[in-house]
Amino acid sequence: MREVETRTGAGTGRVVVIGGGIAGLAAAHRLLDAGRQVTVVEASDRLGGKLLPGRIAGVRVDFGAESMLARRPEAVALAREVGLDERLEPPATATASIWTRGALRPMPKGHVMGVPGTASALSGVLSDEGLARIDRDADLPRTEVGDDVAVGEYVAARLGREVVDRLVEPLLGGVYAGDAYRISMRSAVPQLYQAAKTHDSLTEAVREIQAKAAANQQTGPVFMGIEGGVGQLPLAVAESVRARGGEIVTGAPVGGLRREGPAGWRVVTGDRELRADAVVVAVPAPAAAALLRTEAPEAATELEGIEYASMALVTLAYRRADTDLPAGSGFLVPPVDGRTIKASTFASQKWGWIADEDPDVIVLRTSVGRYGESRILERDDAHLVEVSRHDLKAATGLDATPLETRVTRWTDGLPQYPVGHHARVARVREHIAKVPGLAVCGAQYDGVGIPACIASAYAAADQLEGDLRGVEELTAHPVQSLHGGAGE
Repeated sequence: MREVETRTGAGTGRVVVIGGGIAGLAAAHRLLDAGRQVTVVEASDRLGGKLLPGRIAGVRVDFGAESMLARRPEAVALAREVGLDERLEPPATATASIWTRGALRPMPKGHVMGVPGTASALSGVLSDEGLARIDRDADLPRTEVGDDVAVGEYVAARLGREVVDRLVEPLLGGVYAGDAYRISMRSAVPQLYQAAKTHDSLTEAVREIQAKAAANQQTGPVFMGIEGGVGQLPLAVAESVRARGGEIVTGAPVGGLRREGPAGWRVVTGDRELRADAVVVAVPAPAAAALLRTEAPEAATELEGIEYASMALVTLAYRRADTDLPAGSGFLVPPVDGRTIKASTFASQKWGWIADEDPDVIVLRTSVGRYGESRILERDDAHLVEVSRHDLKAATGLDATPLETRVTRWTDGLPQYPVGHHARVARVREHIAKVPGLAVCGAQYDGVGIPACIASAYAAADQLEGDLRGVEELTAHPVQSLHGGAGE
């Protein structure tokens, strides 16, 4: 076995980053800023993780996450740092729909992740009985949230199940592919959790959140894309890492991770042995648990408890002349309506650069699969295309034959954030902090969105430099993030 790296002095020491997704690449980028020598090792033959650019019918698209939250600074700032400033592009339309109760209905405004400040905000989506139930919130006794509570459970108790089933569930499902009645309010919608702790009325809490947002005068687009797809971001970060002397190795699964002495690490990948002063583990929870089993067994046990949801994205290209889609960026689908797809994005209407690349082609995406729904994903690609076309026809009338289709399966692609997730993450970090020269980052900790993954990476890199502020802030205050899924 070849030993190809040796340790060097503090401050300029070598760090091995395990994982070449956006979190690992962002950590490497940050570590190079600090003067470290960096090697990134990625098990697969490509970089980017859940960010995957490609082409369909000759048009560049994303086959993974397609946008990033712009109201958080990390992703947009990193894109600018690596030369993508002129390619940043907001959605061409901010309007979306919800396909419920047999019709496409305008997505309501005036809510926080589907939780309204007034009943009128959900008019048209809920039944008259559902709207009347919201008005009872002001008369109900206080509902304690405790250390954490499921979003769906709390909202249903205050406003009725219809609010959860028709709006909260599809909105949360677009982010986590999860179950609103299991998802942690503290981790997934922290601003709502904090407001609920101090208010007797949930609708009053929402109105306060909205008032604070208005006072802060947040302007500009909520989401941002990149010409050619957000899958270009990890590629640009990797190029920057290499240009500044960092090494990136793909097709290199790590088979061993061991500490050597008081301040050193040995990383074994294939026939190569890497020596380093520090290691950042930036892989999903099951792989991280396997790597950390020897050196941080308590952290590994906690990571083994994190569950994942699987999903598939179905991308379809049509001749524009054969389509007549409704206006807007797409639609979400409440599970309670019994449809197979959970969302659809009209990609050519949402992103101007897709429409410009070939004006004669229309690209759509649908998403299939949620937490606990594995049977549909056992079907072959042709079946997933068929059920997507069936639901698209029912929702929009689209009955044309696609020019080309592609099914992208993300098996165990989205970590779940159940009640108590924040406490699990705090325990993981407590155990990791006991091991010198070790840090972790990724979607399973503080948010599944691109900015949240980057923030997690920066906190891990800073931790190795002795700055714990980022880790402490993330652990104490989990931050909501959106991954730019279909229909948003």
